[in-house]
Order: sequence, then C-alpha cells, then structure tokens
Amino acid sequence: MTRGRVALVTGGSRGIGAAIARRLAEDGMDVAITYERAADRAAATVKDIEATGARGLAIPAQAADAAALHGAVDRTVAELGRLDVLVNNAGIAPYGPLDEVTLEEIDRTLAVHPRACLVLAQAAARRMGAGGRIITIGSSLAERVPYPGWTLYAMSKSALIGLTKGLARDLGPRGITANLVHPGSTDTEMNPADGPGADEERAYTALNRYCTPQDIAATVAHLAGEGGRTITGTAITVDAGTTA
Repeated sequence: MTRGRVALVTGGSRGIGAAIARRLAEDGMDVAITYERAADRAAATVKDIEATGARGLAIPAQAADAAALHGAVDRTVAELGRLDVLVNNAGIAPYGPLDEVTLEEIDRTLAVHPRACLVLAQAAARRMGAGGRIITIGSSLAERVPYPGWTLYAMSKSALIGLTKGLARDLGPRGITANLVHPGSTDTEMNPADGPGADEERAYTALNRYCTPQDIAATVAHLAGEGGRTITGTAITVDAGTTA
C-alpha cells in the first residue's frame, strides 16, 4: 500500500515531524518535509529518509505564508512525482497569561494552525487521487485544558476538529480520508520529559509517562497505511491517558 507513494510532512526537521517523516520512509514512502529555519536539521532528516532507500526532499516554507505552502505542494509533486499523504504537523506553542496575549500572537497562531492546515489541504487535495490521506497533528489540549496559560493554543488546535470533519465530508466522495492525531505531553526539544514542569504534566497522565515522537508517528503511519483506509473524520488521542 505505502511503497511508491509520496508524503509531505510540514515542520519535518525535528521532533514529532521528523519522527513521522522517518517512519513513513521506513514504511516505503518517499517523503518531502518543510522547514522554516533549521536547514541543517532538515538536511539530517532527509539523510535519514534516504538511508531507508526512499527519496527525501527538504523545502523551506513558513507555515504562515500561503504562497510558500502552495509552492511546497507544487515542488513535492514536481520532484517526487505525486502526492498521496499530507501531514499537517508544523506548529507553534504560544503560552502565557490570558491578559498578556496580544493580537499579533492571536493572528500568527491562527495563521500557523487552522489557516495553514486548510490552505495545505486545499492544495494537496487538488493533487490527490483515491486513497489520498490528510492527517493533521492537533493536541490533547483541544479536548482538555488542565492548567492555565494555554487558551490561545487550545483554541487554535480545537479548530482543527471542525476542519477535519469538514474535509472528511468534502473529500470522502473522492476516496480521500482526513483525520486528526492529538498528541499529549511528548518528549521533544519544545517539551522535554526532564524539563521544568515535566513532573506536573506527567502527573496528569494515566500512565505516568510522556509520549515519544515515535508513538505519534506510529499512529500517523497507521492512518496513512492500509489500516487507515476506512478511518475518516475523527480524532485519535495519543496522550498516555491525560484526557481519560
């Protein structure tokens, strides 16, 4: 099912995005990734992709730049020949007291999260045939916000639920699925499992542990593969039981 297919993973130079890109390559897909600044990290991810025997491609593109997102889809198709799987992963994590949230932060967060995901879904769907997959990375904070400071982030991620359900209905007649994966606390550079506040986050989980980027990647791979062919319009939460 996956061999010979092509995926585009946004924000694929590090963390969850890099783990997803590597896993899809291990499953036989050629993989393009986007990145904003870390060209060296993006190059390292492409090297890992190519080590599996797959083709890899790194594309500079800012998530808030709609033209750059269209360009990433076009370049993926031009250089890798097709597009079968889109993984909307790129994101930011605005955090702070509600009274200090600025209009600029609101606009940027909405541009990077729901707007970018919709723009990419539109562009990718035009290139996909039956069997196409659109998978968006949300957050368990879209379902439960157990501590203060995350109102803006949670709002922007909860918008992806409606986006996913709408995409499933719009694209289902064409045989294209759309799903959402909600990670919980995940051990990355942005939120290390040994960082400040990690013990508090871990205490909210049922399993008393952080997830790994590979845990998230495994769920994405399932949705992108044969096992995900009849799963659409839904969210799968991978959060060690935080929302239980």
